[in-house]
Amino acid sequence: MAAFEEMGVLPEISKALEEMDWTLPTDVQAEAIPLILGGGDVLMAAETGSGKTGAFSIPVLQIVWETAKDLLSGKTRKPTSSSQSPIWSLSVHDRSNALSITSDGLRCQSREQREWHGCRATKGVKGPGLYYYETIINDEGLCRVGWSNSQAAVDLGTDKFGWGFGGTGKKSNSKQFDNYGEPFGKNDVIGCLLDLNQGEIRFWKNGIDLGTAFKLNHQQKSEAFFPAVVVKNAEIAFNFGAQPFKHPPKNGYIAVSAAPTNQIISNPNSANTQTRTSDKSVNNKGPKAIIIEPSRELAEQTCSQIEKCNKYIQDPPVSVLLVVGGISIKDQINQLGRGVDIVVGTPGRLEALVQDGYVPLDQCRFYVLDEADGLLKQNYGPMIERLHKAMPKMSSEGNRLQMIVCSATLHAFEVKKMAEKLMHFPTWVDLKGEDAVPETVHHVVVMIDPQKDDSWQRMRRHIQTDGVHLQDNHRAIQTAEAKSEAVKILKGEYCLRAIREHKMDRAIIFCRTKMDCDNLKRFLDGIQDRELSSVCFHGDRKPDERRNNLNKFKREEVRFLICTDVAARGLDISGLPFIINMTLPDEKTNYVHRIGRVGRAERMGLAISLVSSVPEKVWYHGEWCSTRGRNCSNTNLTEQGGCCIWYNEPRLLAEIEDHLNITIQIVDKDLKIPMNEFDGKVVYGEKQLNRGSNYDYHVQEITPSVVHLQRLEAEAQETYLKRFHLVA
Repeated sequence: MAAFEEMGVLPEISKALEEMDWTLPTDVQAEAIPLILGGGDVLMAAETGSGKTGAFSIPVLQIVWETAKDLLSGKTRKPTSSSQSPIWSLSVHDRSNALSITSDGLRCQSREQREWHGCRATKGVKGPGLYYYETIINDEGLCRVGWSNSQAAVDLGTDKFGWGFGGTGKKSNSKQFDNYGEPFGKNDVIGCLLDLNQGEIRFWKNGIDLGTAFKLNHQQKSEAFFPAVVVKNAEIAFNFGAQPFKHPPKNGYIAVSAAPTNQIISNPNSANTQTRTSDKSVNNKGPKAIIIEPSRELAEQTCSQIEKCNKYIQDPPVSVLLVVGGISIKDQINQLGRGVDIVVGTPGRLEALVQDGYVPLDQCRFYVLDEADGLLKQNYGPMIERLHKAMPKMSSEGNRLQMIVCSATLHAFEVKKMAEKLMHFPTWVDLKGEDAVPETVHHVVVMIDPQKDDSWQRMRRHIQTDGVHLQDNHRAIQTAEAKSEAVKILKGEYCLRAIREHKMDRAIIFCRTKMDCDNLKRFLDGIQDRELSSVCFHGDRKPDERRNNLNKFKREEVRFLICTDVAARGLDISGLPFIINMTLPDEKTNYVHRIGRVGRAERMGLAISLVSSVPEKVWYHGEWCSTRGRNCSNTNLTEQGGCCIWYNEPRLLAEIEDHLNITIQIVDKDLKIPMNEFDGKVVYGEKQLNRGSNYDYHVQEITPSVVHLQRLEAEAQETYLKRFHLVA
């Protein structure tokens, strides 16, 4: 298992990976594992089935074990206090929650666009003397720099204990903002000068003295002063004197780092209060890693993978606990009481246990959000922030909290905003980039047109529809309601036709609603064909039933898994050959997510989407629906106070094609796909055959070109010979 061990992975974990047939790290694992082992925050996006779960599970497991081993052997180090360290830096403790500070303590950043976030240095100066430090503005955001006392708010310049100079050209103290100097911005160098002899604060811009900004009274001069900053969507670098200044101070000013030892004061807010209080009795039973998944099934998958990687970890062993609904909470509480190293859970159950005090967060080293875009869409953003706020940003052993965020796309506004607010200078591992369909996935569309295909009028056996037209006039064939009802009937028939035409022995069938899932299952069951065995997988099914149904499908005891988008998010099912979309997804990005269930591990897959050519009336339950769809019978349109909308699939198809910058092939209603349409015959569910193996097809394809080239060559030779009179 040299490939993983070369990245620094423990031999015990590598041995377990070898037994899992993980011979080489995937691209995302090769990128992310060293970054996480190196102590960094990581934002990660990759195609479904790319090994993303392993990319964070392996290094998290390893560092948790190393931390536990150090605790057991007594090798943990106490963090060096600011009074002991000779280094001047920004304090990771005396700061706002949304402010990130680099490991060297000389650069800070906040991407919060509406709020100011600040910090102070770990050291300050007191007594007579003239002191200087320098800042460099790294981007176009807003910032304010200056000096403050230890009792000042980190929002520099908003109380009487802080004196700041802002990028808008204002000086501020006690919430009084006055014009001073001139504005500054990206690439400007701002020098901060403190004269404790005369009691004066002034600033330089790119070496130019802007004059006296503040006069200090006798009482203020006797206080300790600390370099301070506050930023809004900005990044700023500091030089306290360890490096040469871009604009060296004059007239007797010296770098703050060169102040006499007896005049250097440690920032009392820089001492880790949690560390001091926990030194006497550290609660080592608290989890070292919290991993949050948007669904129970994903949590079970992640927990299972960690357990497999954990097979040979000993001395000490690493304990892993699954915290989800549907499992006895008493058992989870008992296990937490005995001590758990890694907790994998869903938001609801996890936060309940945290609030009740059963999951202490004071020992947390890792905070992992998997499928973060899904979590945010389910409105778990506030909960994510609450847990993050409760976690110490520096552990009792002096280790910084690491945050790992996995998302279908790193470019979603909500994900970027959360990452900028909570993460510490994260490294982006974006192997997905813009949404694209893998080459191993063949995807086609078949149009359902009830005006051209009137077979629905003669069907005795058809799928039960969703009931949206019970109050509508759908008996007259030419009405929009009749065509909509016809589409619902035809889609069941076309789904059955796709299964039989392609001899599908295993497929996921995506439906738009839970009711659609149940209706399709009843339709397939009613045909009484063993080859059409199916199970449903959606939110209205009980947790145990969902788990059993998923396991039946994975064990190939049934052929078809009928599910909604939410239920199937992130499911890892290997070797899956087929997908059927009964309806296009509401969001265009979910199209790639759906069809990404096939074409994994270099195996070929086929995705067929059934698209209505006419508007289809469907259920749409929102916050206005008192039951959120359960037993709701209000078939009026939403603009009429109801719970239905008209669904325009041609428009959705156009949006998907525009998003992917492709044209999806449309096939006829017989659902036959030409043998050579996708570079030769393939076997879905198997690895792609060598394209050169289909000699007959390639000979037929290139023969006209060869004949044309042969004719051109003969004409060229004849022209040459005639020109030089070599032939008559």
